[in-house]
Amino acid sequence: MTHDMTQQLRIRQLVENWAIWRDAGLWDKFRTVWHDDGVMMATWFQGPFEEFIKVTIEGWNKGVSILHFLGGSSIEVQGKRAISQTKMTISQRGLVEGVLCDVVCTGRFYDFFEERDGQWGLVHRQPIYEKDRIDPVDPSAVLKLDAQALSKFPEGYRHLAYIQTRIGYTVKMDMPMLKGEVVQDLYRRGDNWLKGLPLER
Repeated sequence: MTHDMTQQLRIRQLVENWAIWRDAGLWDKFRTVWHDDGVMMATWFQGPFEEFIKVTIEGWNKGVSILHFLGGSSIEVQGKRAISQTKMTISQRGLVEGVLCDVVCTGRFYDFFEERDGQWGLVHRQPIYEKDRIDPVDPSAVLKLDAQALSKFPEGYRHLAYIQTRIGYTVKMDMPMLKGEVVQDLYRRGDNWLKGLPLER
């Protein structure tokens, strides 16, 4: 096994640990995935990972249910830096217009990793939102969305934004999606990171 393959395996393990430990609420373990200056970006939150833990716990205590599932990944390693892209789904369950629903968003985790003092850690996580859908948990239930409100949200995470705003979160409206200038800019930032340039937040 080559050196790069070993580093890729170490990074993939961190990606998987992130999902398992975050969804299980194993916060002490979850912290080990990150470097101290790590930043988490999401539709409903943008900021330091410690604050992300805090607001996630607060959401749990109010009944917010968000889970993650991972697919394949592509990891580019350049010295002590790496960019990881991992297929994923975000699944949120909650009441939508009085009907219990699941919203499932498909996309990628786009991660900026760095090795410091022999330890790989996550410096910046930026999800890419590709498409989503909403389904009543009871298939016989009748769900009627506010079409005008729905149409105002970005296409890649339209239904996710709908449920999140309905439960009181402020949703960031310019997140990267499958196509467009925002995701192209993210790729540019990733390329610069691998070249050793400072991270653009």
